[in-house]
Amino acid sequence: MLAAVVLLVALVFGALAVRRWLFVRAGGTVECSLRELRADGSSGPWRLGFGRYKGDVLQWHRVFGFRRRPRQVIHRRGLVVAGRRVPEGEEAAGLLPDVTVVEVRDGGRRLELAMGASALTGFLSWLEAAPPGSPVDPPLQDS
Repeated sequence: MLAAVVLLVALVFGALAVRRWLFVRAGGTVECSLRELRADGSSGPWRLGFGRYKGDVLQWHRVFGFRRRPRQVIHRRGLVVAGRRVPEGEEAAGLLPDVTVVEVRDGGRRLELAMGASALTGFLSWLEAAPPGSPVDPPLQDS
C-alpha cells in the first residue's frame, strides 16, 4: 500500500514537472507570484506561479496545477502600474527571496505580482513595448 502511495505521489510530481517544462520550452516564461486585491481593501493569499507572455497578454499559471489554460490573463492594453514595493513582514516569508511587489490594475481588477529583478525588468519592458497608440500608462519609478 505504501509503495502505491509513493508511486502516485511520484507520478503527480512528474506530471507537474512535465507541464512546467512544456511551458518553459515555449519561451517567454517568468516566475511570478500573484494575489488579488479585493474592493473592500483586503487581499487574497499569495499563489506561487509563473507568467507566460503571449503577444499583448501575460498568462498566469499556478505552479501546482494541471490546467493548460491560465488562471489569470493580464492584458497589456489599458494596464496601469499603480505601485511598487518590497514585501513586508510575514508576507516576505511566503514569497521567493529578493522579489519586488508590483500592483497593477487591469480594467476593474487589482492584482499584485511578486517577481525578481530580471522578471520585473522584462515585465516593464513588455509594457513599454506596446504598439504605438496603445493606451498603456508608463510604469512608476522607484520612490
